[in-house]
Amino acid sequence: MEKKEFPDKKEFPNKFEGELKPQEPVVSGKLSKFFDKVLGVTKLLLGLCLLPVVYSSLSAFLNEISLINKNHQNYFFSGVATFLAVHLFIWEPAIIYNKGHRVLEIIFNFFRPLVKFAPYVLPIYTIVVFVIYGVLSFFIQAAWLAELLLFLSGFTIILHLTFSVRTIRSKKGDFLKANYIFGFAFIFIVNLFLLSVCFNFVLAKFSLVNFANNSFALSKVVISSVFKQLFIN
Repeated sequence: MEKKEFPDKKEFPNKFEGELKPQEPVVSGKLSKFFDKVLGVTKLLLGLCLLPVVYSSLSAFLNEISLINKNHQNYFFSGVATFLAVHLFIWEPAIIYNKGHRVLEIIFNFFRPLVKFAPYVLPIYTIVVFVIYGVLSFFIQAAWLAELLLFLSGFTIILHLTFSVRTIRSKKGDFLKANYIFGFAFIFIVNLFLLSVCFNFVLAKFSLVNFANNSFALSKVVISSVFKQLFIN
C-alpha cells in the first residue's frame, strides 16, 4: 500500500501561519487612536482657555506681592533669581525635584489616579518650607525667619514649576502638545493659588481674597476681549 504524502508545513508557511495567528483587533485600535486624538484636541482647547487665567493670576499675584514689605519682596524674588542662576549656569537640580516627586508618589499611592498628577501639581518643597516655618515661628520671633521663608518659597516654587513643566514637555506621543499646554497652565494656576494661600497666613498685607477677586475680574476682561476680537469684529 502506498503511503499517503502530506504537504510539508514548510512548503506552505503562509497558509499554516495565517491560520494559527489570531486576528488583530484593527477596529479597536483605530477607535483607541481616534479617542486619543479627541482627548488631545479637548486638552488643547482647555489649555488655550486657561492661558488668560494664567496671565490674570500672575498679574494679580504680582499686584499683591507689590503691597508687602519691600525687603520681603526682594527676598522672594532673590529666591527665584537664585534658582534660575543655579539652573542655567551651575547645576540642574533635577535630583532634588525627582526625590520630592517620589515622596508624593509614595504619599498618594493609596489612590492611583492621584499618583499620576499630584506629584506634578503639588509643590512639595514649598509646602514643607511653610510647615517648618509654622512650627519654628512658635519658638523664634525674628525677622530673619520670615526673610528665609520668602527666599526659600521663591526658590522652591520656581524649581517645582520648571521641572514639572519640563517633564510634561518631554513626554512622547503628545498630540498637538495638548498635555504640555494644558499641564503648564493648570500647574501654574494651582501653584500660584497654593502660594497665595500660604502668603495669606504669613504676610499681613497679602490678601488671598483680593488675589482671587482680581484674578477672576481680569480673566473675564481678557476672555471677553479675545472673544470679541475672534467672533464679533
